[in-house]
Amino acid sequence: MPEIQTAPIRTAIVGFGISGRVFHAPLIEADPGYSLDAIVTADPARAADAALRYPDTRIVPTPQALFALASDLDLVILGTPPLTHFDLAATAIASGLHVVVDKPFVTTSAQGGELISRAADAGVHLTVFQNRRWDADFLTIQKLVRESSLGTIRSFESRFEWWRPGGFRNWRDTATLTEGGGILHDLGAHLIDQAIQLFGPVEHSYGETANHSPHPGSADTEAFVSLFHASGVRSRLWMNGMAAQVGPRFHVLGSSAGYTKWGLDSQEPALAAGVKPSDPAYGVEPQDSWGALGIDGSTTPVPAERGSYPQFYRGLAEAIHGRGKLPVQPAESLEVLSIIEKIHAFA
Repeated sequence: MPEIQTAPIRTAIVGFGISGRVFHAPLIEADPGYSLDAIVTADPARAADAALRYPDTRIVPTPQALFALASDLDLVILGTPPLTHFDLAATAIASGLHVVVDKPFVTTSAQGGELISRAADAGVHLTVFQNRRWDADFLTIQKLVRESSLGTIRSFESRFEWWRPGGFRNWRDTATLTEGGGILHDLGAHLIDQAIQLFGPVEHSYGETANHSPHPGSADTEAFVSLFHASGVRSRLWMNGMAAQVGPRFHVLGSSAGYTKWGLDSQEPALAAGVKPSDPAYGVEPQDSWGALGIDGSTTPVPAERGSYPQFYRGLAEAIHGRGKLPVQPAESLEVLSIIEKIHAFA
């Protein structure tokens, strides 16, 4: 039977900062299942940049102007600060559009539950861009766990650290906790999600946060999270934007071996440098960045799985066309947000 041909999913991206410019626009452009029909930005320099990169895409100044074009669209991607996510997603859902929300999902779990309910009532798909599920190193750990290469996993350590004392130079530097700011909201949304994907539901959680920012009222710039999974694994997660020396990206200990990996996945810097997701080298980790498996004195480099952020949008297209499940269920991101809220309440 011949493959059924479907029209490209007509897509708009709201926001053209790091999220829209580095991640979403290149992934959408590279996927034949989508068309990049509109980009929303009110910043003149970003608008000019977007027009230069995507000359066939309409540049729209405001979300309100975009939603007036809703009948010409199928999907809206929100790459805006988290404080805007609820209202923009709610408007998109009410307009009959599918929605991708960048993490952090929303500022409160109550808002997340409300959006999930509205999307179900409207019959549209709502998902969260948890792209770190397709990091090369994370996919490699998934494979090692699946193959029981470390024996019984006892301890999982995950770090996302760098030295950036000057801050992000965007909304992340000044956003308050109630605005969805802070490194626990921002990167914790990835690291907690990864831990749950590997080891299942969390029975107990604990966390610490600190703020070393010069901006009064801003949220945390450093965080530590400890999760005890129902499976018996303990996950320890670190997030720090001001780490003068960084620890290993992953350090996993099992009953028969350990696995340690240094350095971050290469897909974000590759996309930022203009590498196309269709490039044969995209997502391929160099051998000197591979993690090592074994015990002290006897370790072996483990070839990295190929990183694949495009897989998120392939899965979303399948779901929109009724041929598969969403790549990320919004309830999963709601679970992560609930853990973050509990930690903030007691940290």
